[in-house]
Amino acid sequence: MALNFRFAIVSDLHIALTHTIWDHPSRFHLVEVSIPAFESILEHLTQLDLDFLLIPGDLTQHGEPENHAWLQQRLAKLPFPAYVVPGNHDVPVLMADEQSIAFADFPYYYRKFGYDNPQQPYYTTELLPGVRLIGLNSNTFNEQGQQIGRLDDQQFQWLEEVLAKVKDELVLVMVHHNVVEHLPDQLRHPMANRYMLENARELVQLLKRYNVNLVFTGHLHVQDVACSEGVYDITTGSLVSYPHPYRTLEYHRDNYGRQWLQILSHRVESVPDFPNLQQLSKEWMGDRSFPFLIKLLTLPPLNLPIDQAKELAPSLRDFWATIADGDALLDFPQFPHKVRHYIQKYGAIANSGTPTLIDNNSTILLPR
Repeated sequence: MALNFRFAIVSDLHIALTHTIWDHPSRFHLVEVSIPAFESILEHLTQLDLDFLLIPGDLTQHGEPENHAWLQQRLAKLPFPAYVVPGNHDVPVLMADEQSIAFADFPYYYRKFGYDNPQQPYYTTELLPGVRLIGLNSNTFNEQGQQIGRLDDQQFQWLEEVLAKVKDELVLVMVHHNVVEHLPDQLRHPMANRYMLENARELVQLLKRYNVNLVFTGHLHVQDVACSEGVYDITTGSLVSYPHPYRTLEYHRDNYGRQWLQILSHRVESVPDFPNLQQLSKEWMGDRSFPFLIKLLTLPPLNLPIDQAKELAPSLRDFWATIADGDALLDFPQFPHKVRHYIQKYGAIANSGTPTLIDNNSTILLPR
């Protein structure tokens, strides 16, 4: 049976009212643009006859109640439904403190945006006839009270029960942490593993078993499309980080059961006070990249001596901005072979060795 709909994704908004901005000199996030950039995007999206909007977490800078209140009030004014899930920045503490809401408070702010049952930090809802959304919570706290990215056992059991009941519906999953690796050996990398669910592989196996193909994530602040065992993880970059992207997507299924997803990516080019946002933002990220690059080069798997890392790092000033932009093609022939080969792995290169530019604008053919 034919099915067609259009939706949008805006991720990692990090909404920050002016008086709440945490101004740390090394922060990558250009949170000053969060509200005007979001308004610019909404102005565009309201012209597109969307069926719904997805926001995969990090709605606020640090879980401030004022920022959550502002966002839920703004979403309530949209001409299309919006659905959210919490990111690590939205619920950074289990119990409320002087800065952030409590973990259990989050669903109560967003009862109109997925959480019909605010006593539960995850949900499922019918988006359209024949289309179901599952919004997962990937934020848990260990015995030491530290926040980690993981689906707890109770939620995992709930998810399997929901999937077992699904009949003749297309299922979309939204969760903050990545489910499929977007970076080389992401699950084991000492810098990148925190962006993935600890039990990502178990989740992929569960989704595969129930023929769920589409997962929408955030957290990593990059434009990337990755696939494992037929499960596509479409992660969207951050509203407040270069290149300030968002996506519009169209799903199609014809009368023969063939189905595909068209992805189109956009950029916020300017906002008041930041008329050249793209250039300024890329420079902002490059100016703050040196400590990040030193860690990348000196930690496993490269394990370079600090002196060599300091020598190579300036050439990689725009490395992360290029990754964040999506469809990266990276080559530094002047680097030692081991380093050059490793950096190339971060690019959009298929196993065949040819460029595969699918991160921003592409059509994904889905299995029947």
